[in-house]
Amino acid sequence: MTSIDIRLEFTPNPNALKYVVDGQVLLERGSASFSDLAKAEANSPLAGKVLRVSGLESCMVGRDYITVTKAEDGDWEEVDAKVRAAIQSHIESGEKAVSDLSLTEVPKATGSEAEQKIIEFIDKDIRPAVAMDGGDIVFERYEDGIVYLYMKGACAGCPSSTATLKMGIEQRLQQILPEVKEVVAL
Repeated sequence: MTSIDIRLEFTPNPNALKYVVDGQVLLERGSASFSDLAKAEANSPLAGKVLRVSGLESCMVGRDYITVTKAEDGDWEEVDAKVRAAIQSHIESGEKAVSDLSLTEVPKATGSEAEQKIIEFIDKDIRPAVAMDGGDIVFERYEDGIVYLYMKGACAGCPSSTATLKMGIEQRLQQILPEVKEVVAL
């Protein structure tokens, strides 16, 4: 049995940790988030194993990492070794991390030119940056000058997510597209 290198990284969200699996590609594209154990077990063998760890409330699987968010009663010292064991067990099983149906795809711009610019900006500039912190931000829609986004993984519930939205994403989008009035998290 070969040891798998699982590196722990802290995120800006004190309730989320990122486990990087060096040398493994868990997902070729997109991300998948789960907060319900039954849905996780039905759609992601990896997330199902991870969410069985007591003290966790959600799990997000990215390209080469898993971000877990602990429940209020969760204890990182108790959770850490069990999460590592769940990840190792999954990788050794050879199973796919997530079913294709559970992936959050990068939206294909089919709308207006403004929508196309927003999606391109989020995909090229924002998603890679937030993935480094164990999160993901996914475009939902653009209407009446408002950009609607989903925040996932370490970004969901993070104390600094409002600053990221308002001072980061919103201001940068307004520089690119002055017609953007606001960015809102769903």
